Amino acid sequence: MRRVYREATARQVEGGWGIALDGRPMRTPARHELVVPSAALATAIAAEWDAQQDEIRPATMPLTRLAATAIDRTGAQRDLVVAETANYAGTDLVCYRADHPPALAARQQAEWQPLLDWAMLRYDAGLAVTNGILPQPQSPAALKAFAAAVAAQDDFRLTALHAMTAACGSLVIALALMEGRLDAGAAFAASQLDETFQIEAWGEDAEAAARRRALAEDIAAAERFVQLLDAN
Repeated sequence: MRRVYREATARQVEGGWGIALDGRPMRTPARHELVVPSAALATAIAAEWDAQQDEIRPATMPLTRLAATAIDRTGAQRDLVVAETANYAGTDLVCYRADHPPALAARQQAEWQPLLDWAMLRYDAGLAVTNGILPQPQSPAALKAFAAAVAAQDDFRLTALHAMTAACGSLVIALALMEGRLDAGAAFAASQLDETFQIEAWGEDAEAAARRRALAEDIAAAERFVQLLDAN
C-alpha cells in the first residue's frame, strides 16, 4: 500500500484520543474509528504513520496493530481473549523443569522459581512444578485466580497481556511484565531460558535467530504499549 497522506496527527476526540491522516480520522481494518485512552499512545501511533516512506509497511507499526486489535477483536470477543490468555496458566512454561543437565535445572530454578513465588503472593495462586514434559494438573483455585487477574484488564491492557503471554509462552512471565516485576528484556530472557542454554552449547542458526528477534520485538512492543497507556 502506497502512502497517500502528508501527515499523521493525534487529536482529542469523544471517548479519548484519535489519529488523523491529513485531518481524516484513522480507522481500523473493521472500519471502527481508532480511538485510544491516552494522548501519549495516540502520539506514538501517529509517529509510526509519519515514519512511513513511500510504501506503508504494517510490520513496522506494532502500536497501531495492538490498538486496532483491542478495538476490533478484543472488544468484540472479550471472553474468548480472556480464555485464550488465562489458559496458559494450566501449562505455564515456568512450571516445567528439566531433569538434566543439572546446569539447566539450576538455571530454571534460579530464574523461574522467584516468578512463581511472586505470583503466589500477588494473586494468591500457587502453581505446581513438575520435571519433564508430561502435563501437570493445576488446582482449580489457582486457575480461577489467574483467570480473574486476566479478566480484570481493560480491552487495551488485555490485548497487550495476550500478546505478551503468547510471545513468552507463559502467563506468569507476562503478568510479571505487566506489573513491572520484569522489563521486556528480562521477560524475553526468562521465556527463552531453555533455548538460550541450548544456543550456548550448540550455537544458533539464522532461522532460529530471526524467530527470537521477532519474539523479542513483540514483547518490547507490548510493554511500550502498556507504558503509553499509563502515561499522562
